[in-house]
Amino acid sequence: MTNQPTATMTPLEILSQTDFFQQLAPKQLRSVAQLSRLEECGEGQQIYHLGEPAMTAYVLVQGMVRLAIGLGSRNASAGDFLRRGDVFGWAALTPASRVRIATASCLTPCALLAIDGAGLLGLMEADHTLGYRLMCQLNRLITGTLTAFAAG
Repeated sequence: MTNQPTATMTPLEILSQTDFFQQLAPKQLRSVAQLSRLEECGEGQQIYHLGEPAMTAYVLVQGMVRLAIGLGSRNASAGDFLRRGDVFGWAALTPASRVRIATASCLTPCALLAIDGAGLLGLMEADHTLGYRLMCQLNRLITGTLTAFAAG
């Protein structure tokens, strides 16, 4: 992502600069952008909690987020630190089980691009090319996340 100030970036600009979405065609990016909104979170604020319904996927636009995967009702002591451009909250894009498996907390003030998960799943169903590209990215993201947690 560029160093352009968050306040002046549109959802379309953010998506086009995010590795996860870069393979999409301009029309597809515009469709995803229409499902997106910018959000601000304060330091220490939890974005989502383990076990809650996963309705939204996120792109971290500014700040730093800690992701702690859980088991049952407990978070693991290990965590992953997310930085600008990272996509998280991917449980919103897994139609069979849309429940959070982690807790995401802001370590600094953060700006996020929040993407409606149900809307994006609908786009993926309607446009199979978009769906295939994002599922490939999602597979890479999930595998990378789980590998990072296994490595400690």
